[in-house]
Amino acid sequence: MSNIAHTYYPQSGFLVILGAGESGVGAAILGQDKGFDVFVSDSGTISEGYKNTLQQEGIAFEERRHSENKIMQATLIVKSPGIPAHAPLIKALKAAHIPVISEIEFAAQYTDAKLYCITGSNGKSTTTMLTYYMLQRGGVNVGLAGNIGKSFALQIARENYDAYVLEISSFMLDDMYHFRADVAVILNITPDHLDRYDNQMEHYRASKFRMIRNQTKDDYFIYCLDDEETIKGLSGFKTEAQHLPFTQKEVVGQGAYIDEEKNIIIKVPHKDIFAMNMEELSLQGKHNVYNNMASGLIAKVQELRNQTMKESMESYVNIEHRLEHVACIGGVNYINDSKATNVNSVWYALESFSPDIILIMGGVDKGNDYEMMRDLVKTKVKAIVCIGKDTVRIHESFEEDTDVIVNSSSMQDAVEIASYLAKKGDTVLLSPACASFDWFKNYEERGEKFKEAVMSL
Repeated sequence: MSNIAHTYYPQSGFLVILGAGESGVGAAILGQDKGFDVFVSDSGTISEGYKNTLQQEGIAFEERRHSENKIMQATLIVKSPGIPAHAPLIKALKAAHIPVISEIEFAAQYTDAKLYCITGSNGKSTTTMLTYYMLQRGGVNVGLAGNIGKSFALQIARENYDAYVLEISSFMLDDMYHFRADVAVILNITPDHLDRYDNQMEHYRASKFRMIRNQTKDDYFIYCLDDEETIKGLSGFKTEAQHLPFTQKEVVGQGAYIDEEKNIIIKVPHKDIFAMNMEELSLQGKHNVYNNMASGLIAKVQELRNQTMKESMESYVNIEHRLEHVACIGGVNYINDSKATNVNSVWYALESFSPDIILIMGGVDKGNDYEMMRDLVKTKVKAIVCIGKDTVRIHESFEEDTDVIVNSSSMQDAVEIASYLAKKGDTVLLSPACASFDWFKNYEERGEKFKEAVMSL
């Protein structure tokens, strides 16, 4: 299953990288190693660490501007996923027929490693990390890249792995054309980032389904049979790849399902059957059963031993800022779910815990529709503590569904209010449903501030 595709793009010439973050700097290093004349351009300020790397590598760069005349001379453009397709510079480049691609697309030309690619609106990071953990434990020489860890391009340039687990966002997929996943996973598709997709759900769904482009009959497509939007996409986007659905609602002949004894059953053609009781999983909650099913299907395709899979699923510890247990103080559990930046992620979080929950939420609202959360808020949430500058929509959405909604002036204040409201057996859950950029630099800083506040109680 070779993945080398040297002929799709120029293999020499003037390579311009737009954006000097992790993916951009990695692509610049790989491009230089492959003989390109490389120039990195960032309209913002480049961090000191990345600036030092570019200087050490002898790669030309500019910051706080895009020198359009120079950029338009490019043979090939590698673009940061954060730059939208409708940006004037991108439109000009495409009008001039200069190829604009993602770092993943660029780097994939230079490897024949197996590529296990995971996308979805929720659960990507957990499933990617769990898969990586499982494959490592199974003795696979595996790298971890995409939306997580060191850039794929940098690892292709400087490492030598037999396989990669790649967490891939829709923004990355939008600039991928010839890339081929040996195993493509779509976990779920729920409204997120719709502002980048003309507020059209079908455009966002189409972006996710770019994951299965170019797959052959030797490849695998893993997807959730219980996810409405994914099922809608199946009829419109065809692939020759072998289908491995996972479900908690029915029994499937191949794929993953739950039997009557609450065992996860994983069946892949020509491989031995895997079975494990749901209660033995280290990651609990309905959504984590789905994540384990997806990871288990990848592991089974890779022919990992059942014992290795079972031990991995029993021992895996979740990533930071995603349903991360911080402390139990006075019988109250404090959970850091700062990575939950959309409504669906919060729905998953609420679904994972029993009542009573004190929910800390708020921040920069991306046009959230809170309707899908209302039933869970009614049945599980005893109070909402709002963070962030604009809390009006949270008050309007939930004022009839929970007894207490209060604003806070800081994360420290929010945690102190929550601890005052909580009784023994309750859960204080930071799951914001919003971006963090009003009070914090990013969701990581928000999560760290939450943990600091909890530990100072």
